[in-house]
Amino acid sequence: MAAVFLGYAVILAVEMVAAAMVNLNDAAPRAHAAQWMAAWWQEVRVAPLVFAWRQPFCWRQLPDSVEGRASQRAVVLIHGFVCNRGFWLPWMKRLRALNVPYVSLNLEPVFGSIDEYVPLVDAAVARATALTGQAPTLICHSMGGLAARAWLASSTDAVARIDRIITIGTPHRGTWLARFSRLNNGRQMRHDCDWQQDLLSRELLLHSRRNADRFVCWYSNTDNIVFPASTATLPDADNRLVAGAPHVALAFHPRVMDESLAMVASGSSSPSERTAS
Repeated sequence: MAAVFLGYAVILAVEMVAAAMVNLNDAAPRAHAAQWMAAWWQEVRVAPLVFAWRQPFCWRQLPDSVEGRASQRAVVLIHGFVCNRGFWLPWMKRLRALNVPYVSLNLEPVFGSIDEYVPLVDAAVARATALTGQAPTLICHSMGGLAARAWLASSTDAVARIDRIITIGTPHRGTWLARFSRLNNGRQMRHDCDWQQDLLSRELLLHSRRNADRFVCWYSNTDNIVFPASTATLPDADNRLVAGAPHVALAFHPRVMDESLAMVASGSSSPSERTAS
């Protein structure tokens, strides 16, 4: 176990160094060495808890909501690459405390095409809408944001069925790290790859615009998976920078959770930190 943990920590360090080098030419504010060290330590502690405990052993612990109130929008939780609904346990606990109904899903096949997730997202949105009669908010981590966009580009009425989409560390324009993947969905996350360009074309063809006003995009200048950092933003969206947060821990950052849940609970956005993309 010690050897596995040490090996994981070394891999994270390599990812951090690669991200720091690639980010040198990115528009996002440059992180200093202390921020990278702090981000590495956060991920060393948080990621094993997610991947070695919550997802394999606790993913059924908190079932989806079975009822809701007409005055409260429901939430659809969409996880990222090689994850499952157990990723969202801290969010589920907060949503329950706020009496906000939620629906989650497992993106399967795990290594399939992102386009294969569209029916799963569609069914989850339908279930969430049935709980309250209102269009739900989608909260997505990493690849989950691309699954949400693929669903949004799948039909002309999809945009009318949701309130907004909150993405956390989503490779909206791919990520440098995906160049090493040989998996279907991994290849689709390569920086500005054919699938990414096709998705943009489908969005523009179907909706004439990206519907960027519906998106809140959380990103970090120390994300060890999605980099260059600004690839996690969308032009004209509400892009919010959280400096010094790594990829997995970004999803559980207090500011990300607090402001996102405030938007869900109130239906209004709080002051944002915007950046040009």
